[in-house]
Amino acid sequence: MSKQIGRVAAFTLLLFGVLFVNLNVIALVQADDLANHPANRRLLIREYQIDRGSIVVGEEAIARSQETEGDLQYLREYPAGALYGHLTGYYSFILGRSGLEAALNEDLIGQPLEVLAQNLGDLLFARDQAGNTVELTLVPAAQRAAAEALGDRIGAVVAIDPRSGAVLASYASPSFDPGPLSTHDAAGIRAAWEPLRDDPDRPLVNRAISETYPPGSTFKLITAAAALENGRSPETAFPDEVVYDVPQTEADIGNFGNGACADGGTISLADAMRVSCNTVFARLGVEMGEDELIDMAERFGFNRQPPFELTVARSAIPKSMDVPSTAQSAIGQRDVRATPMQMAIVAAALANGGQLVEPHLVRAVRDPSGRLLRESSATAWNEGRFDSQVVDETVADQLRDMMIEVVEDGTGTQARIDGVTVGGKTGTAQTGGDPTVWFVGFADEEVAVAVVVPQAGGDATGGQVAAPIARAVMQAALAAS
Repeated sequence: MSKQIGRVAAFTLLLFGVLFVNLNVIALVQADDLANHPANRRLLIREYQIDRGSIVVGEEAIARSQETEGDLQYLREYPAGALYGHLTGYYSFILGRSGLEAALNEDLIGQPLEVLAQNLGDLLFARDQAGNTVELTLVPAAQRAAAEALGDRIGAVVAIDPRSGAVLASYASPSFDPGPLSTHDAAGIRAAWEPLRDDPDRPLVNRAISETYPPGSTFKLITAAAALENGRSPETAFPDEVVYDVPQTEADIGNFGNGACADGGTISLADAMRVSCNTVFARLGVEMGEDELIDMAERFGFNRQPPFELTVARSAIPKSMDVPSTAQSAIGQRDVRATPMQMAIVAAALANGGQLVEPHLVRAVRDPSGRLLRESSATAWNEGRFDSQVVDETVADQLRDMMIEVVEDGTGTQARIDGVTVGGKTGTAQTGGDPTVWFVGFADEEVAVAVVVPQAGGDATGGQVAAPIARAVMQAALAAS
């Protein structure tokens, strides 16, 4: 009998041991996962009891919370619809969070340390928890201009203040309205989501920061920067060839229109930039070599992660290239890829004396009483071996003058604005199928812009299609400043 009692006692102790271990695994290891599991309805209801802070552009709340009488106490609304859809993202009890709703969640629900005292007060006095208001740097008129100028085209626009890095406009087309994805009606959310998910034009993709494209001739700005740092000047003369005989390959490089760029004799580097002469820049790339080209591209931000509130895809140049690849890369083709955000960063640096400034969307964060919690300021983009001064001011000024010539008397004349100093570079990347067209540039020292329109049509060029879009956005930004 005593043996049986001993066995029962040992078995009971074993069960207690297993239970003890399991409780500790749940408490110490799985607690966070369980708390954040999408099926945790208590957590969901608790979060929807928070008066989530607004996201504000100018004087307008582009995301705000509206009180309801349902289990989910607050409903998220987006009065501007698709205009800011890729930036705000959605706040959905089925789909989760995206865009700034995800990236700034702690601010919007009031979790940072600065508001712990306020939250404690809310708890003690039974007030509803309220989040912070996030004010963005966007200029409404510039954002609307980007959307209207792109129209039904697939494409993207990014505009930046070169002096501060403040993003003035960031719009990708097609866009989406986050409102129907953020309702409290599950069937309605699914009905709105499925067409967006299945649309071949992919309206859920933010092409301004999430997609990379061949930069085409806009990359010649980087090739020229490397050349100027390596002993060339804007007056340096090159053969004005109809075709550049690329070493080690029979795939030679010709010019747009299949002719010479000038009179067939020689052409200066500045004139080659003005008329976007492929043969000169392909030759330059080969003469300088891959290392100089890669180094300059990385100094401008290629192969790196731009610091930004939202994740930006890495723009890329191969780390190693043979001679034919170097010639193609020097004119922005082959395996070189860039986001519109990256090319806006390039234009901003050249308008800002050669200095990279970190782009940012958040201007300020305020608590529910309006007290300023934090404010953004211009921050130089220094990172590891990369200094924010990409090129010295002399080289930046030379490139800036060359870009002004492009707009005054070159391929970018459709970006001209009366009474404003505008510089730019067009791009028409031909990688099979319809070209991807670009314009990158600046207006005075106040706005830098990048426009991309992929699949722009068989005869489209950056000067014809992208430059007028850039002009509209720059005009709107300048008028609002």
